[in-house]
Amino acid sequence: MTSRFRLLRACCMTLGLVILSGCAGIDPARYAAETPVLDMREYFNGTLDGYGMVRNRSGEVTRRFVVIVQASWAGEVLTLNEDFVWSDGKTENRIWTIQRRPDGSWSGKAAGVVGEATGTLSGNTFNFRYTFDLPVDDTRYEVQFDDWLYLIDERNMLNHAQISKFGVNVADLFISFNRRAGQ
Repeated sequence: MTSRFRLLRACCMTLGLVILSGCAGIDPARYAAETPVLDMREYFNGTLDGYGMVRNRSGEVTRRFVVIVQASWAGEVLTLNEDFVWSDGKTENRIWTIQRRPDGSWSGKAAGVVGEATGTLSGNTFNFRYTFDLPVDDTRYEVQFDDWLYLIDERNMLNHAQISKFGVNVADLFISFNRRAGQ
């Protein structure tokens, strides 16, 4: 019985380590050599058009949207004023304020964000992680966003965010951003 217990305990510990290692995610530094290099001040300056969707954990698209982002800088603070129009006709406005910290990381705040978002810029990639107070019908859920933005070229960016609760992926968000020409 003792050897069975030890074997069971070892299996549980191994499974726990595998699960925890899966939660660690990708290190943004992996993209350090990717080009074109994302210059936050250059790309996020002016008007961006975005087209996106939310997909539940079963893979079903549950909502689609169009978003217009007005990006501007005041000194070292980036403001993203986002106006969403959802496929069900609802509209939403979210205003982000984002700035670079002295250590090179980024921090951000917006209505609905619990605490502070933290970001890492590396090569063509920006990773933003935060907890969000998400309203769904008559209930609110605190979910975690692991938000990845990939600069494709000077005008186009792809965004994929994994949305999780208790470490379990519950939805994915996809956005294609296009920076308007002449900006």
